[in-house]
Amino acid sequence: MLAHRIIPCLDIDRGRVVKGVSFVDLRDAGDPAELARFYNEAGADELIFLDITASSDDRATMIDVVRRVSSEVFIPLTVGGGLRSVGDIRRMLEAGADKVSLNTAAINRPELIREAAAEFGSQCIVLAIDARRIERAAQPDEGALDGVSGLDAKSRWGVFTHGGRNQTSLDAVKWAHHGAELGAGEILITSMDTDGQKSGYDLELLRAISDAVTIPVIASGGAGNLEHMYDALHEGRSDAVLAASIFHFGEYTVSEAKRYLADRGLPVRPPVVPVTSGDEGVA
Repeated sequence: MLAHRIIPCLDIDRGRVVKGVSFVDLRDAGDPAELARFYNEAGADELIFLDITASSDDRATMIDVVRRVSSEVFIPLTVGGGLRSVGDIRRMLEAGADKVSLNTAAINRPELIREAAAEFGSQCIVLAIDARRIERAAQPDEGALDGVSGLDAKSRWGVFTHGGRNQTSLDAVKWAHHGAELGAGEILITSMDTDGQKSGYDLELLRAISDAVTIPVIASGGAGNLEHMYDALHEGRSDAVLAASIFHFGEYTVSEAKRYLADRGLPVRPPVVPVTSGDEGVA
């Protein structure tokens, strides 16, 4: 079995890392490059950088910030937000990203997933899905995408775009399956209901997505303690866990998370062990 990954997330708004609750009430969490360096040294397996207002503001991802962040890390870096074309993706990879995350643009034009996978390889393409439990009366009227069934009586989670601002007619589980068919190499699934609530991931959603695809699934939204991470990996059957608040504000470290998961029998990469130097103190 492959090692489960621990992935801190940097949500970027106007050049700063922020963290909100259910995608609102954003709180400043620091400088992106400084946090990236910190997580690189702390033993994070990967890092995800999401420009959360690029699509809603109809602008490109801040490539200068991506360059600053990529210069500080030697672990895989995924960048998302405002990527609308193969050219945009190429520029982001040239700026130092190892993978890109597609959300709104992929919904607007699903063929972008296929084109990007053909150009750069599926391993570079992460399909990000912002999902929320739906009220049947609130179902939008517009049709679903070509090749994807929309919301029906059995749908439990709808898909949202533009940083969670706009509801689509898509069913999250069916969209994840279709994205994998188009060539996405991973699914990043965020529960808008649990995001920032610190009450645990939406395990039912995670299981549904994990059962629908054969590619890795990254769980996002709701980590409040280390047991929540274990639950997402074990009960939710995800391959990796993404977290922000509990790491950004010092409640837990990446190493603590890895030790906890390893102690409970899950395969993880070894945590970073501080090295003491006789002359220089703790490295």
